Amino acid sequence: MEKKIRWALIGAGTIAKKRVCAAIFDEPRSDLVIIVDRDVSKAKELAELYGCQTYSDNFQDAIENPDVDAVYIATPVFLHAEQTVAAIEAGKHVICEKPLALDYRSAIRVVKAAQKSGVRATTAYFRRFSPKYLFTRELITKGIFEKILLTRICYHTWFQILPQSPLFWRAQKDLSGGGIIFDMGSHMFDVLIGLFGLPVSVFAKMRKIVFDYSVEDSSAIIMEYENGMLVTASFNWNSKTYAHEFEIIGTRAKIRWIPYDGDKITLITDSKVEEVEKPNYKNVHYPLIEDFVSAIKENRNPAISMEDAAKTNLLMEACYLSSQQSREIYLKEIS
Repeated sequence: MEKKIRWALIGAGTIAKKRVCAAIFDEPRSDLVIIVDRDVSKAKELAELYGCQTYSDNFQDAIENPDVDAVYIATPVFLHAEQTVAAIEAGKHVICEKPLALDYRSAIRVVKAAQKSGVRATTAYFRRFSPKYLFTRELITKGIFEKILLTRICYHTWFQILPQSPLFWRAQKDLSGGGIIFDMGSHMFDVLIGLFGLPVSVFAKMRKIVFDYSVEDSSAIIMEYENGMLVTASFNWNSKTYAHEFEIIGTRAKIRWIPYDGDKITLITDSKVEEVEKPNYKNVHYPLIEDFVSAIKENRNPAISMEDAAKTNLLMEACYLSSQQSREIYLKEIS
């Protein structure tokens, strides 16, 4: 019988309840052996729901456990780099929730720890496994767009959170790293990097317009690539008119993901308009877990490298620096 990968889950919050536990539970080569949360009642509740025998409020109980092969870190962002490095140095394979770290320097520390150890490590940028991402990447490879001129990104929502909420850390810069850019921008930047690599330069404006958070609730960004392609991006936590969109415009074709996480793509060429069905996985975390388990068993790198995850931190850092200094930032200045 094939030996299963034995998992520890660190953090029993929203994402763990919504997707991560179910993905590990459903992956046939995986066993969930311990759940850890600083609120042990949350760890116990989730453990009982998924038939996990052990739960704890102590992180060390997971990474020092000889029965644990892999760790999924689903804690607030300020803990990501520290806990990921500790798990790696304990010899555990690691998936860290996004974004990888509070800043680029910390992200690079994780990358170096992973490179030194030889364990498998990745970050939970699950949208790179979506059928529409893979389809779009194939179209780019085939040259369907001819010359790509512009990529347009937007995410607009209403995110009002009170100080007494257990999720208020997301609005505190020292705990979250940033606002809407760290929250949803990181996912969309990762997709951009997966398709095109890093831009050469960034010009960004970040603002607090509606909410008195220590992080931005509005942003507008222009990026430029070496080949001349431009990117426009806008992210808002302060609009009750929801939008989540991704569009690539070329000289011969354009593609639209509207809504971004919907099950259809609109492909427009110089001869026709086509609706292409690309339904999401029922649990969008499942292919992330499946690929990671395969990477461990096949002794290969996971589909999303820690190096790429660090690139997202670099791009976000360039955006914040551009806004602070009111100038275009070239990424080579800070990398």
